[in-house]
Amino acid sequence: MQCRQPLSKDDVRDLIATKAGADKVPKKFKVIVDTSDFFRIDYNDVVLLGGRPFWVKSYEKEGRFGIDDQPKYWVRRAVDLLDGSTKIIKLVFHEQFNTTVGDLVITCFRSPRKEARILDLVAHHKNFMHGYSVLDVAGNNVRILEFIRGQRLDEAVESYEGDHRSYFHGPFPDLLDQYIELIKAIKFLHDRGEKHGDIRRDHILFDRETKTGRWIDFDYSYMHGESMFGYDLQGLGNILIFLVGRGDALVSDLHRDNRPLFDSLWGEDLNISFRNRVANLRKIYSYIPDSLNRVLLHFSRGATIFYEKVDQMLNDLAEARNDVFNLVGRKT
Repeated sequence: MQCRQPLSKDDVRDLIATKAGADKVPKKFKVIVDTSDFFRIDYNDVVLLGGRPFWVKSYEKEGRFGIDDQPKYWVRRAVDLLDGSTKIIKLVFHEQFNTTVGDLVITCFRSPRKEARILDLVAHHKNFMHGYSVLDVAGNNVRILEFIRGQRLDEAVESYEGDHRSYFHGPFPDLLDQYIELIKAIKFLHDRGEKHGDIRRDHILFDRETKTGRWIDFDYSYMHGESMFGYDLQGLGNILIFLVGRGDALVSDLHRDNRPLFDSLWGEDLNISFRNRVANLRKIYSYIPDSLNRVLLHFSRGATIFYEKVDQMLNDLAEARNDVFNLVGRKT
C-alpha cells in the first residue's frame, strides 16, 4: 500500500498516533522529501519515499575495527508508518578511499546505483539482505531495506568461551558449512557479473528467523585490474582466517604471550592485507588439517598463487571440509 496523495503534517500525526499511540506523537518534527542533506534528518522526522512515510528513530553505527560507536548518519533505522515494520533507510553518501592488498593499491567507492541493482538481483536469494530502491524528489537513489534480526558473524565467533581446540571440534564445523554456503552466494553474484565490493566479517548476519547467514551492505565497488573479483576473494579469505582462528591471531599477542612461537614466524606467514595478523594458523594450532591451512596460505604474504575465481576456493574448501569433519568425528 502507498499513499496516493501527498501527506500533510496532520496526516503524519494521525499515522504515528495509529501505529504508536497518541502520546508518542512528537511535538516537533519535519516531513522530508529531499534527502540530499542527510544531516538535516533528525530523530522523529518523517521521510516520504516512494509514496510511503518512514518515521526516523535512530542511525546505525559502524561495526568494525573497534569503532562500533561511530555513527553512520546516512543509514537510518525507521518505522514504515503504513505497515508498522522496521526498515533500514540508506541515503546517498559518496565516499572514496584507497586500500592495499600486498603491494597493490585498490580504489574503493560507494555506488548507491550498484547496490540498488544488486538488491533487484538477489530479491529471492536467502543469503542476502533484501529491499528496494526509490528516487526521492531530488533524484537521490535511496535504498529501503528489510531489518534483519540476528547476530553478526564476528560477534558469534568471539562469544564462544572455550579454548581453540574445543571451538575447532565444537561449533567450527557447522560455521564452516554456513560460510561455504555464503561463499556460494558470492559466486551467484560473480556468475552474473556483479561483485559485493565490501566483504567483511561484520557484513554477515545470522538471521534468527530464517536460520541462515545473510550478506549485507553491498554499496561499495572498486576499480579492478585484470582480476575483477580479486578484492572480493581477499575479503572471503580474511573471513575464513578469522573463522579458523576463532578470531584474529595477532602478532603482538604472540609476542607478549608466546615468545617461542612468535620467534618461529616469518613474514610469509602473515596476512597479505593485515600484516599484524597470522594467516599460517597451523603454526599456532597444529591440529588444523593441511588441506584447510593451504586455503589460508592463499591469503598470506608468502602466497605465489592466488584464487582468481570463487570456484577455485570452493573446490579446495570441499577437500578441507571433509578433512575437518573426519578430524572431529562428524559425518560428511
